[in-house]
Amino acid sequence: MSSYLGKHAQYYDIFYQDKDYAAEAAFVDECLKRYGSSDGRKLLELACGTGNHAFALEGLGYQLIASDYSEDLLAEAKKKAKVKDSEIDFRLADMRTLDVDERPFDALICLFDSIGYVQSDEAIKKVLQNVHKHLIPGGLFVFEFWHADAMLRHYDPVRIRRWPLPKGELLRISSTKLEKEKSLASVSYEIIELHNDNKYEMINETQVNRFFTVAEMDEFLRGNHFEPLTWLNGYAWDETISEESWHILGVARAA
Repeated sequence: MSSYLGKHAQYYDIFYQDKDYAAEAAFVDECLKRYGSSDGRKLLELACGTGNHAFALEGLGYQLIASDYSEDLLAEAKKKAKVKDSEIDFRLADMRTLDVDERPFDALICLFDSIGYVQSDEAIKKVLQNVHKHLIPGGLFVFEFWHADAMLRHYDPVRIRRWPLPKGELLRISSTKLEKEKSLASVSYEIIELHNDNKYEMINETQVNRFFTVAEMDEFLRGNHFEPLTWLNGYAWDETISEESWHILGVARAA
């Protein structure tokens, strides 16, 4: 399990510059207020990336430890934290072996489909057990995952995107292959930084992420001491989940 290594991590915020982190963080805040059994503000984030959700949640009054297993992504997050004068504690951690001394937390969050990176049934169960161990009684787990119905029907085998750079252009070619029997999507990235002087730099990385049905994730939660509270079509309260729904947001309470 590895992703966003080296320069790929440095490009991360370019690739996702159009993602509305502030709106998503505000939605998570609403979920925590709507379903939380306490008004606690102590959060632990898993797979925080470069910290964009964490910074937005800090702005909403939460105290966070934000973790990721990519040292390179965390390095980018810490650079931004210095500029923002943020008090977020960015920390290296793997959700499969999670052990944070400051537990318990009022809530844990794992967004941007990151729970799928652990891939196997046993790893998913271990993550949920670790999440439960880090929550107060009745604490909430808010998480996002790739929806199997959309992935199986509508995935793109190849996608090409471009972004302007001050002295050139960034090109990313994403090639996706599915292992349907394992519910895995293997995405190979070819990333090319094109310079105006006709020189270029290239990196390659393959990421493997799992997709789930709602019923499957519901079973995982119930089997690991969680009560599922709601399933949402992304960050929306009133949109029905369908085969067109790429991202499912789940809210569960520690039993």
